[in-house]
Amino acid sequence: MSLRMLLRNRRALIGAAIFAFFLLLALLAPVLAPYSPTDINFPPMLGPSPRHLLGTTANGQDVLSQLIWGARPTLVVGLVTASITTALGLVVGVFGGYVGGWVDEILSTVTNVFLVMPGLPLMIIVAAYITVKGITPIIFVVAVTGWAWGARVLRSQALTLRHQAFVEAAQMSGESRWRIVLTHIVPNMLGIIVANFFGAALYAVLSEAGLEFLGLGNVNTVTWGTMLYWAENDEALLMGLWQWMVLPGLCIALLGTAFGLLNFAVDQVVNPRLRRT
Repeated sequence: MSLRMLLRNRRALIGAAIFAFFLLLALLAPVLAPYSPTDINFPPMLGPSPRHLLGTTANGQDVLSQLIWGARPTLVVGLVTASITTALGLVVGVFGGYVGGWVDEILSTVTNVFLVMPGLPLMIIVAAYITVKGITPIIFVVAVTGWAWGARVLRSQALTLRHQAFVEAAQMSGESRWRIVLTHIVPNMLGIIVANFFGAALYAVLSEAGLEFLGLGNVNTVTWGTMLYWAENDEALLMGLWQWMVLPGLCIALLGTAFGLLNFAVDQVVNPRLRRT
């Protein structure tokens, strides 16, 4: 994957700019947020004012502070879950595709079982039966239910690469399977791995927001998903507090758009057909 070509890609630049904005927002939350996101010492259900630019919630919390602090757990869920699913995809897809035989048949069967299961209902069922609430169980649920697609894509690429001349030469020289996978196959799949990472991050961000909105996370923590949950629960739109409901959803959509643009850009750079188009 050429970094120079990626930097020239308009989708990549726009996606990177949006992602960098939210990353800085999360890192600088203690500096940028005017109040603590859990401070309930303000009058409830206030509209926008010089003191509270986005108003307050039904519990008297500052909406702007919650919006800024909510970037942290959302980014953590997206990036950590994408790392886990990508790692699982590499282990299951790449190693199984290269080794072949009964190992590949077992791993492919497991992958196919997860692929045919409906993702959202499975996430809801697993999340509902987990007694510990918070972002860690959500990361676990999304990673367990979302790794199979990436494994299938990476396996297909590994099946193609294992018959290439440089891989067969490494086999004849006596290199171990793990060394061949790590030094010959994985580097030649870097573009697909990166694209799969951003696709998994997009899936994780949207899934986390959906589970939190349904109340399946810890509703006492401050995330964009829990902001939507409480805004819906307290009828923010009917009370005229549209910013409490709309802005967290807009942030989720923009962050998802950033991951989607980066995914498409990397795919376009590594795919010659898409690059010509």
